[in-house]
Amino acid sequence: MLNLDPGLYTSPESFVREREAIFQRTWQLLGPASRVAEPGHYVAAELAGTKVMAVRGRDGVLRAFRNVCRHRGARLLEEGAGACKLIRCPYHNWAYDLDGTLRQAPWFGEEPGFQFADWPLEPVSVEEWRGLLFVAVSPDQSLAVQLGDTIAELADEPIETFAHDRSERLVFDANWKVYTDNFVEGYHIPGIHPAFFKAIDFERFETTALDNLVRMTAPPREGLFYRGKWLWMWPNWTLSLFSGGMNTSRINPLAHDRTELIYDFYFADLSAATKEKRDDTIARNLDVVREDFGICLETHKNYASGGYRPGPLSPRHEQGVAWFQARIATALAG
Repeated sequence: MLNLDPGLYTSPESFVREREAIFQRTWQLLGPASRVAEPGHYVAAELAGTKVMAVRGRDGVLRAFRNVCRHRGARLLEEGAGACKLIRCPYHNWAYDLDGTLRQAPWFGEEPGFQFADWPLEPVSVEEWRGLLFVAVSPDQSLAVQLGDTIAELADEPIETFAHDRSERLVFDANWKVYTDNFVEGYHIPGIHPAFFKAIDFERFETTALDNLVRMTAPPREGLFYRGKWLWMWPNWTLSLFSGGMNTSRINPLAHDRTELIYDFYFADLSAATKEKRDDTIARNLDVVREDFGICLETHKNYASGGYRPGPLSPRHEQGVAWFQARIATALAG
């Protein structure tokens, strides 16, 4: 199998198509569900340009909406997590209750026919799964179906018992698929991650493409903080296990040539006694992630230059790349 046409990575038109065909139709990870455990608590995020929020109502019900004021389209809540009693637009002070109903439209006059009930926030789908929060704008399948083999893969891992420690955001100037291609194969480890390479038995590195899941495993050697299993789930989130915890990430395109990674770190023990060890684990994890940025940037430049024609994929090491690219091609073909 050959690598995808580089034009699918470098054209703004492809990014627009992906937003509609992939990012608005799939469930997107927003991080720990614990952030919306209490009434008024919310998480706001951008999904390939589409702004959404999830908020816990005063009635205890978790709901999600487009993070867009119905008046003139302003963003209501800044990206991140927080708490509020009303969802207030910073532009013209329209205010919405936590269930999405319009409560205030100040200085709007007494226009005949204007009814507050006609202008609620636009809802989107929201679900929790094993301590993780997901939203979908217009899902074409249930979260359980999209998770596929991930459910069985993590059945024996106590992921919902891990407590959220912190989030980290990293941004780089390359297409999100360039980075994803890189994540779902271990072929690059000897060249890009020399310390990581020494800490695993690379000859036994295995990549397996399953139902909406790419699993990579390698026996760890002494000193490796990872447990030797790395998971990527369709279309753009990851989960890696380490001793006493895990991380997740969402690979979010900001443009056709710019990507952000939203990493969340979880541990079984958040006591002061483990802080130094947790800080070290997070720092080492992010060091490995950043090592990929340089090669992704240069690959994107070569794709954009017109100087690259698709090459062959390794049957042993790039099975995950082939699976991911086939799904992308299918999604963009409709």
